Amino acid sequence: MIILYSILLRIYFVLILIASISNDKAKKWISGRRSIFKRLRAQISDADDVIWFHCASLGEFEQGRPVIEAYKKQHPSSKILLTFFSPSGYEIRKNYEGADYIFYLPLDTYFNAKRFIQIVRPKAAVFVKYEFWYYYLQALHRNSIPTYVISAIFRPNQIFFRWYGGMFRRILRNYRQLFVQNQQSCDLLRSIGVTNVTISGDTRFDRVADIARNVKDLPIVGSFVGDNFALIAGSTWPDDETILAEYAAANPSLKMVVAPHEIGEGHIQDILAKFRALKTVRYTQASPEEAANAQILVVDTIGILSSVYRHGKVAYIGGGFGVGIHNTLEAATFGLPIVFGPNYHKFQEAKDLVGLKAAFSIENYVQFNDVMGLLTKNSQALHQSSKAAKEYVTSHIGATQTIIQGIM
Repeated sequence: MIILYSILLRIYFVLILIASISNDKAKKWISGRRSIFKRLRAQISDADDVIWFHCASLGEFEQGRPVIEAYKKQHPSSKILLTFFSPSGYEIRKNYEGADYIFYLPLDTYFNAKRFIQIVRPKAAVFVKYEFWYYYLQALHRNSIPTYVISAIFRPNQIFFRWYGGMFRRILRNYRQLFVQNQQSCDLLRSIGVTNVTISGDTRFDRVADIARNVKDLPIVGSFVGDNFALIAGSTWPDDETILAEYAAANPSLKMVVAPHEIGEGHIQDILAKFRALKTVRYTQASPEEAANAQILVVDTIGILSSVYRHGKVAYIGGGFGVGIHNTLEAATFGLPIVFGPNYHKFQEAKDLVGLKAAFSIENYVQFNDVMGLLTKNSQALHQSSKAAKEYVTSHIGATQTIIQGIM
């Protein structure tokens, strides 16, 4: 299994290398790792007291961020090393002020992991949610470095619980403690003999609660919405945007903010084409007056969506017609009822919100129209869904403190 694992990783590297010829994201994946050990040596001092946090991408970073900041607050002299696997995390957060060093993680090989640990010499390592790199975990274990995984969630179909997953079951025992989101994860781990488990919950609740307390002032969005009923569509994909465009055309009094997951110019132009019959403006190009007179506002920049939600009455979260929905909690913390596509079952918070009638899953335009009809025409239904969403977030705050106490 170890040989197969190593072969598959090398095949992955070759595929990324080929893709980098024409794909910008793959190119950044390759270039970001170039001379990485030299750069690590140049920046990290032997005297540094390093705590290493690793996140796959941006979503995992948002889960790790409350723990990073809480740890730094309690240990201001420690140096935070933050690594990412994906460009979509690194490129957006490479200037994050909460970390002292930010790098891509070198590919998981025996020699890479050995060199990385020798250079960094972390006092502890914290992996966020899904990161289970075999050679890194082995290297940390060999060097007796306390290692944790936080906000983890486990499902029966994962490799750890399959007959052929012995290698990965063994590496779970390399963690000093696994902080998991729910009871199911705890039970699954105990069923394979992993008992160093704490049910801490999900740190994203702490993060979104903090976002709600520290929202950005967005005059363009404020002018656009005014006193109108606004639908905030966040992290959308083409299938989502097709439904949204049809609904907007049929409801000209509705204000709609569309914040796509990908903001490349090609995708932005596709969105503008779908809404071409309506008064549509781009966030980066509109004046407050132009925004106020538009029906559709397309957010063509990053970093503001979480603050945009506070201006809405209902949120639509994209990704549900693809591999899975994006972050629902950023909208729920502001008390927005949420609508999304059918692929949401991998996300505990989405299932919980549906059960509370704070969220609604739709499979097509007709169902979307029905849900929006309920929320726009029935003020009591809107109020109840809004209240349930906000209370759900509030009741789940506290994971960060549990994790910090456990790490301490």
